[in-house]
Amino acid sequence: MDLGLTGKKALVCASSKGLGLGCAEALAEAGVDLVMNARGAEALEAAADDIRKRFGVSVMTVAADVTTAEGQAAVLAAAKGADILVTNAGGPPPGLWSDWDRDDFIKALDANMLAPIALMKAMLPDMIAKGWGRVVNITSVSVKAPIPQLGLSNSARAGLTGYVAGTARQVAEHGVTINNMQPGIHATDRAVALDGGAGKAEGISAAEARANREAGIPARRYGTRQEFGATCAFLCSQHAGFIVGQNILLDGGATNTTM
Repeated sequence: MDLGLTGKKALVCASSKGLGLGCAEALAEAGVDLVMNARGAEALEAAADDIRKRFGVSVMTVAADVTTAEGQAAVLAAAKGADILVTNAGGPPPGLWSDWDRDDFIKALDANMLAPIALMKAMLPDMIAKGWGRVVNITSVSVKAPIPQLGLSNSARAGLTGYVAGTARQVAEHGVTINNMQPGIHATDRAVALDGGAGKAEGISAAEARANREAGIPARRYGTRQEFGATCAFLCSQHAGFIVGQNILLDGGATNTTM
């Protein structure tokens, strides 16, 4: 299927690895020129070079922390005129409800709510003026089904979801769509780390810990960054213009819900 994206330009945040990289790869395969961002320059440059070689698109890199005003300014300068924005940031640390104070919540909000909102506010006017644009926010399954130990993430990502719900319906008439992707467990470095930690705590191997978690997923496996990226690319495509303000759950059926 031709996604109709050849020659478009996208800013993809936190795209040196994991789900962000999957989105960058899928967009590049569809002919999109990229501005890739991550905090770590070495991994970012390696990922960008691989994408250039495989897909032949233009890739600019910006090593910066987009939770800061300086980082946001840097990526926005590089992404001037972009047609597509993919926001993404790692989740805040887990804990108990009694562990977190105001500063913890402010950090979570900065990373997982306020930074994506700032990027949208900066980029939406140009998209509206052109009459076409796509925004995809990578959030979490925890928005649909809160995870008790991830209270910081539950709160911040739910706030972003509420913002998108209203904003998406205000910009849709201009040919601009905003949607969210809610990942469950995918085979990323974070999943490997969590499996290792769970295995150590339970006195089993990381492979056994993974098998235990996969048994709780109806698909009986972890998702891949490639299939996640393909969904992102479709949401950015010419075929998805009537998908507005939606939350796309990608969890292999793990969240037991009717709607």
